[in-house]
Amino acid sequence: MTRAIRDIPTCVPVGPEHGIEHESAVTFDSLAAVPKTLLTRRLGQLDAIGRERMCAALRAVADC
Repeated sequence: MTRAIRDIPTCVPVGPEHGIEHESAVTFDSLAAVPKTLLTRRLGQLDAIGRERMCAALRAVADC
């Protein structure tokens, strides 16, 4: 997640409506595996539209 919001297919904008303090973007163009044990605090949650955007971003990355 970053505050640098870019209008590209691999970025999904998020903000206070998703529980995030500032307008930000989740980027899917540089993914890395992270052990689940390191995820200790939920920052926010995507709504149905956000999940659709996330799937579209993943399709843009993986071309599937």
